[in-house]
Amino acid sequence: METILIADSGSTKTDWAIDQVRIKTQGINPFHQDDETILAILRNELLPQLSSLSLQREMEGIFFYGAGVRPELESKMEQLLRQVFPQAEKIEAKSDMLGAARALCGHNEGLACILGTGANSCLYDGERIVANTPPLGYILGDEGSGAVLGRLFLNALYKNRLYACAREEFEEHYGLTMANVIERVYRQPMANRWLASLSEYIHQHLDQPSVRTIVVENFRAFIRHNLNPYNRRDLPLGAVGSIASYYEEQLREAASEEGYTIGRILRSPIDGLVK
Repeated sequence: METILIADSGSTKTDWAIDQVRIKTQGINPFHQDDETILAILRNELLPQLSSLSLQREMEGIFFYGAGVRPELESKMEQLLRQVFPQAEKIEAKSDMLGAARALCGHNEGLACILGTGANSCLYDGERIVANTPPLGYILGDEGSGAVLGRLFLNALYKNRLYACAREEFEEHYGLTMANVIERVYRQPMANRWLASLSEYIHQHLDQPSVRTIVVENFRAFIRHNLNPYNRRDLPLGAVGSIASYYEEQLREAASEEGYTIGRILRSPIDGLVK
C-alpha cells in the first residue's frame, strides 16, 4: 500500500503524520545540524516508530517542511531523506514558512504567519511564496513573536509602566531580581527562548489592561512592519504557532484595528498540511 509521510519540523521537535497517525522525533534543522546528526534522527527515532506501528512501507511521497530549510539546503535535505527512504517516488523539502502557508491557505491566496518563539510571514499565491518580509530575529525584528512579547513585558515591568505591585509579583513568582534578568538575557544562551517562556505568565495577567495592551501592540507592530508591505488587506490573515493560538483574541483585535480579517489560526500546521 502506497502512502504519504508529512513532516513539520522546528529546531526542538518534528511532527510526522502518516495516514491518521501522528508521531514525534527531535527537531531537524539542516542549517544547524550536520548530515550525520540528521540521518541518526531519521534512522534511530523515526524508522523504529514507523516499524512499531507497521507503517514502514513503500512511500508514495515524503513532504518535509522545516525551520532551516533554506532554498540552498532543500536538495541536501531531500538527499538525506532519500538515503533513508530510497523507494519513495517523490521527496520534497521546503521551508516551515511554506508549510505554514499550505496548512493555512491550502490552494488559495492568503497572508500566512508564524507566531511562536519567533515570527515570520509571507504572501502566498495558492502554490508558492511570492513575497516575504525578513523577520530579522528578536533583536532586530520578530515583532509579534513570543521572544519580543517577553522583551516588551520586561521593559514595561522595570520602567514602571505596569500595574502596582507588578514587579514584586513577577520577581517573587520566578525568584529573580532585575540583575538576574539582565544576566539571563545578555549573558546566557537561548535568550529568545527564555523571553518567550514568559508568555505563560503574561497570559495569566491579561486581566490587567496594561499587560493586555502590550500583547495587542506587539501584534499591531507585527502587522504594520511585516504585513503592510504586501499591500493586500483584501486577503485573510492566517497564523500558526503557540503565540497565535494562546492570544487568538488579542490577535483578532489587533488585526481588526489594522484593517485585516482573520482566516485560520492553528496551534500546529501538521493537521492543515494533512488536509
